[in-house]
Amino acid sequence: MTGHGRHGVVGKDPVVWVTRAFVCSALLFACGRGDTPTPPPPEVLVVEVARRDVPLVAEFLGTTEGYVDADIRAQVAGYLVSRDYQEGSLVSKGDLLFRIDPRPFQAALDQANGELGRAQSMLELARLDVNRYQPLVAQGAVSRQEYDTALERQRSGEAALQAARAAVEKAKIDRGFTQIRSPIDGIVGVAIRQLGDFVGPSDAKPLTTVSQIDPIRVSFPVSEQFYLQYSERIRDAMRNRGFREGAEQLILADGTVYPHRGTGYPAGREVDPLTGTITAKGVFPNPDLLLRPGQYARIRVEMDVFKDALVVPQRAVQDLQGLSQLTLVGADDKVEVRTVETGTVWGTLQVVTQGVAPGERVVVEGFQKVRPGDAVMAKPAPVELAGAPPPNAAVATAPPPARAASPTPDPAAAPPSGGK
Repeated sequence: MTGHGRHGVVGKDPVVWVTRAFVCSALLFACGRGDTPTPPPPEVLVVEVARRDVPLVAEFLGTTEGYVDADIRAQVAGYLVSRDYQEGSLVSKGDLLFRIDPRPFQAALDQANGELGRAQSMLELARLDVNRYQPLVAQGAVSRQEYDTALERQRSGEAALQAARAAVEKAKIDRGFTQIRSPIDGIVGVAIRQLGDFVGPSDAKPLTTVSQIDPIRVSFPVSEQFYLQYSERIRDAMRNRGFREGAEQLILADGTVYPHRGTGYPAGREVDPLTGTITAKGVFPNPDLLLRPGQYARIRVEMDVFKDALVVPQRAVQDLQGLSQLTLVGADDKVEVRTVETGTVWGTLQVVTQGVAPGERVVVEGFQKVRPGDAVMAKPAPVELAGAPPPNAAVATAPPPARAASPTPDPAAAPPSGGK
């Protein structure tokens, strides 16, 4: 009876149980929604757009060469009998490099000395005749013709003596040329001619080369367009024998920055019609003799200064199909992606010529995980991500080669735009 009664109740009022089940399900669903927290906005690191005075730097490819490159050549013909230096060593002015067999030249000197003695004797005889005839002419004991003949023999003897002395001097010089010495201080190169070779002034190749490398020169070509753009400054450099001292920086083949700065000057007198370039050179101190002639080098030349240029960390700039973009965070902490125009690169900083204002916040890390319009949590970037000028703030990282001929900016106006 009891079990029957329970079944009867359920059977009598099924709506009550359905209602209770629905209410419980709704309460459980509501409780579940209340337990799920709203995710926080993504975190990004930002840096403010800053103003800096940025040097305008042009970059060129060059080659090192000796301040003086002296080809060592034989000045007299003969056989090499010795080489008196170590190839690649430092030599001083006057150091012996080669010797030519001196015996033929010593013989020529001995012969010239003999001719000198003979000329001196002939002149002495002529003088004795003149002195003896002079009083006799007045007495009429010697004719005037004989006296004039004696005078002519004296003059001829004086000329012969002068020629003999010149021949002796030339023979001494030729004998001295058998010792081939360095004309400068520097590094001496490989010996091109060897012992036993017959050498002479007409040889096509030198015996060796000595290069003065402290200081050292760097030669680099400048395009005709660049020359015309900066022609006024180049003319000033021609009058003042060089550009501003220390305005050049040298980058070596391994990417390291040479520690000493150089001074440039216009060297070429003409534009090469084949390449459309004119030669310029820079002079760099080389106290440690690190640089040698023939090395590859990049030359950075400070041509001007961008006054109050706007800069952002280079890592913040994104390249999209040739366009430069920055991700910015507005005052409402929402993301905006903006296309900008960029100029030169300075250390790890990028000059932005159009598209941003000072003080705006630029994302340097985290822009991959946000989209325009997203709310973000912006935090200041650490120093290592904030970008910095080169270690020497007076030195700017060069722009790409295409930017080397960009117009000189007007300090009163915004810096000119340029490609990235």
